Amino acid sequence: MAHHVTLHLHNVPENRLGEYAAWFEGPHREALARLRGFKGAERYEVTPEQVMPDIAQPWRFVSIYEFDFAAPEIDIPALGPLLADARDAGLIDDRDGSERVVTYAMYSDWVASANHHPDKPLSHVSLILANITPGRDTEYHAWYDDVHCPEVTISPGFVAMKRGKQTTLQIEPRRFVYGGELVFCGQQTDDIGFTIKDFAERARGTSISGIAFAPRSKSGSFARTVHFFRKISGTKFWSGGIAYSGDMTPYGR
Repeated sequence: MAHHVTLHLHNVPENRLGEYAAWFEGPHREALARLRGFKGAERYEVTPEQVMPDIAQPWRFVSIYEFDFAAPEIDIPALGPLLADARDAGLIDDRDGSERVVTYAMYSDWVASANHHPDKPLSHVSLILANITPGRDTEYHAWYDDVHCPEVTISPGFVAMKRGKQTTLQIEPRRFVYGGELVFCGQQTDDIGFTIKDFAERARGTSISGIAFAPRSKSGSFARTVHFFRKISGTKFWSGGIAYSGDMTPYGR
């Protein structure tokens, strides 16, 4: 089996946020459960706090789908019609052409640190749409596996990392996606602002902890973007004046 992650980076019309959430937690989850190799799906919303505040954040939401595929060439396209349901219903705001759907073949599943609480869900995720300096693939993977993953995942709030490479086979809309590599980190924190601040200071060697990251490998291209999101699936949302939980149960009833 080959582990894959599909990112659906998108926006939703402001007046249809509740409808989208109800679709995702209801009929969409039911349809996903019938896909071969499906492991799970969660929704996240971009946070005001970002490690690179000058980088554009064109997507308010990301849905992250995880699969274990026996035959990726057969199974990757199966998600396409399910996302088309939301698009056809007008639940995707793509007036600026920003919607992206991109699949990555992962090098491994989660690599967790002692920070991880396996009995608790992730509160946030960060996505680096990354690239390798040409000709330095071996160095890049060694740096991540032996140096950067261990130092990142023991930082406050960071708990796990996994990485992948963009697949040749993609589903609609087939649009250019900046990162040929994905660095996918999970966080468990109630203060994402501090988590991001200390992470950045460890990278600069100025953290109050006194801990500094090792020098950044030149095998990692500076042609990258970084995006932090908070988990919203399974939480309260509003639709038609009624508050619903993630299992579609109205609150207070």
